[in-house]
Amino acid sequence: MAEKFDLIADMREDTGKGASRRLRHQGKVPAIIYGAGRPPRSLTFDHNKVLHELENESFYSSILNIKVGNKSQAAIVKDIQRHPSKRQILHLDLQRIVEDEEIRMNVPIHFIGADIAVGVKRDGGKVSRLRNDVEVVCLPKHLPEYLEVDISALELDEMMYLSDIKLPEGVEIPELAQETEQNQPIVSIHIIKEVVIEEEVEAEAVEGEVAEGEEAAAPAEGEAPADERESKDD
Repeated sequence: MAEKFDLIADMREDTGKGASRRLRHQGKVPAIIYGAGRPPRSLTFDHNKVLHELENESFYSSILNIKVGNKSQAAIVKDIQRHPSKRQILHLDLQRIVEDEEIRMNVPIHFIGADIAVGVKRDGGKVSRLRNDVEVVCLPKHLPEYLEVDISALELDEMMYLSDIKLPEGVEIPELAQETEQNQPIVSIHIIKEVVIEEEVEAEAVEGEVAEGEEAAAPAEGEAPADERESKDD
């Protein structure tokens, strides 16, 4: 079961870019909460509190307890807008959840046993993580904080796939439930080869020498080319 987080919010009536900009200057994060058959509501959160919670990986895949006054609403994060260069949250999108309705959520994949994997310890390979998370479908009460995959037995040049993930009770991966099953690879072990293209390096060096030679052979300004000077001397 995913961890629960408490976030205190305030209702807001003013909307639009100007209003959101003013809220950010006041240290607030504008947000919207929607879903569960109810009208969307505009909220604000304390920016530093949200920023602190976002440092916890579990925040992204957990049930959030949104408190407004003396009322509480369970919700999940659907979208986070961040400033492109500053450590600032610009906007939050939250979706209300109800106990008897399934939700779709991306949860992280934790790979364990990487340091003792057969392909690493015996054969000197490197672990390549091809997926960091996966979308799951489940009731809120079954939402996992993360999915764990043991790769200790993985050998060199082998892969593990979505179907190799052991799912908790009540949890499904939509990609595996489609008519055309999308059983994508999630991790592999292989030898990382460093290829140095010496021919290209040598070619560039030769071209550089030719260019320098051509510059050295070029006649000074006002001076005739070498072949013309030789013909005059004859």
